[in-house]
Amino acid sequence: MSLEPDPGELIGWRADEQLLERTPESLPAELGRPETLPAVRARGPIVAVGATMTGVTLVGGIALILFALITSFTSGADVLRALLLALGIVLVTTHWGWVHVAELTARGVESRHGRAVIDRGQQWLAGIAPYTRHEVHTEVEQDGSIAIVSVRYVPVPTREGRFGFRREIVQREVHSEEEPAAAVTDRAERLRREAALATQGELERYLVAADHYETSRLLAQDERERLEARRATSLALSERINANLREPPLEE
Repeated sequence: MSLEPDPGELIGWRADEQLLERTPESLPAELGRPETLPAVRARGPIVAVGATMTGVTLVGGIALILFALITSFTSGADVLRALLLALGIVLVTTHWGWVHVAELTARGVESRHGRAVIDRGQQWLAGIAPYTRHEVHTEVEQDGSIAIVSVRYVPVPTREGRFGFRREIVQREVHSEEEPAAAVTDRAERLRREAALATQGELERYLVAADHYETSRLLAQDERERLEARRATSLALSERINANLREPPLEE
């Protein structure tokens, strides 16, 4: 029994936004890498203002509470002291809110500043199809030997309607530094060609499944439209019949 995933299971699903944050080795090389949001200089000052407001709010709230408590032993202005005490308690209990406000503001600035990058990232995700990729790369071992690593990236569901990739090492060949460089190179190129063919086969399986899915979807949509048309015709006929039944019979 084949262990390969059914290419039809994830048809119509979209690549998960988490792929934008994945490390390079966890994604197929053929996909390239999405752009990162450019650094925004305003983040530092915004966060600093948030931290300052947090401290000011906390100190100010404590000062108001102490003032209200100390003056509570004097007569008069009870309403004002109560208001100051309530205001101090509110400031103390909500002082951390400024940190969150600053962070949200900074993220909003970054989002607006990098809108074009975000849009290109969404386009990058939309262009990723859920089929298995096979790749081969080389690594240098501690002893100087060369490892030829065959890897596959299998599309897997991450949440409803979204998919990511699971990286699996298919095989790992270690070649001693004493082996001829030409032999190691030939072996790596051979495995790369096999990986490319395997990836092409997976793509063809996916395209066949996608074509079948789209055809089935269009047929189902056409059937729904015909059913709705028949129901509309039957509903109109039913209304005419009911209207005639409500009219009194003709007298002879």
